[in-house]
Amino acid sequence: MKSDPGYGRLSHRTQDGLLAGARVEVNEKKEYVMDFALWKGQKPGEPAWESPWGPGRPGWHIECSAMSISHLGETFDIHGGGQDLVFPHHENEMAQTEAYTGGTPSARFWLHNGLLNIDQDKMSKSVGNTVSVKEALESFSPDALRLFFLSSHYRSPLVYSHGNVAAQERAAERLRNALEPQDGAADGTPLDPQHYRERFVEAMDDDLNTPRALATLFDASRDINRGREDRRDVKQAQSMLKELASVLGLTLRETELAGGADIAPFVQLLVDTRLELRAAKQYELADSIRSQLAELGVTLEDTASGSEWRRSRT
Repeated sequence: MKSDPGYGRLSHRTQDGLLAGARVEVNEKKEYVMDFALWKGQKPGEPAWESPWGPGRPGWHIECSAMSISHLGETFDIHGGGQDLVFPHHENEMAQTEAYTGGTPSARFWLHNGLLNIDQDKMSKSVGNTVSVKEALESFSPDALRLFFLSSHYRSPLVYSHGNVAAQERAAERLRNALEPQDGAADGTPLDPQHYRERFVEAMDDDLNTPRALATLFDASRDINRGREDRRDVKQAQSMLKELASVLGLTLRETELAGGADIAPFVQLLVDTRLELRAAKQYELADSIRSQLAELGVTLEDTASGSEWRRSRT
């Protein structure tokens, strides 16, 4: 790696710093302790291919360089991955690819996302604490899941919980409500949506700052609701809200279940009513609501922060 003065720039590390922090066994076959293998010699029992250097297999990082060059060319726009891959995997991938291409940037932008946690632990197949998209969609709408991920910057870690996503279900409903048709004829000044578009674009240009972009959408939905009350023409603003939401993958459509209707608002109403009954010590009625919800396939869980509900999985 001595021959690559730029090595370490992706992870913002210097070679001197990497060398000082190295905890690796001395390998006499290496010219420099920080070098990494492009080809690994065959070990007993391992698959191998013939090469000028003897039977072996590609090094850990070669497959990514080979696939990207084959399918995307020597340079492509965006390379993504988790923050745990910045060093050494992506650092080494970039170094070997650009050495092969003669210095052509392998990717114009590197986007490394924060890790997804469940109960403060990293979501991992090896741990067995994963939640599939299919499982999540049994309890939440696609818009709620998208809002959950977009509500935090892509480089920040996220904690998945029923309560966190349920809050975004209610947020999605607020955006949908802003698209309701206006009652009666509008006779006031039309609501100008242009400044929302400018704020949205500015936020997305700022390293894909989706929390700021979403804040713009919620500000627009609030002003649309106020404008509707004041009988202002909000059609252009509604059209803009729907357009910008679609940029983030939000449909703002009601999610239909097998029964043909979105039950989320009604379930939440019953859950809130049950909490009020419990506070009034009307436990029999509260238990009756819980039982009837269970019959409908809705499971309640009482926590320190309130009651959370989910649709039972089939």
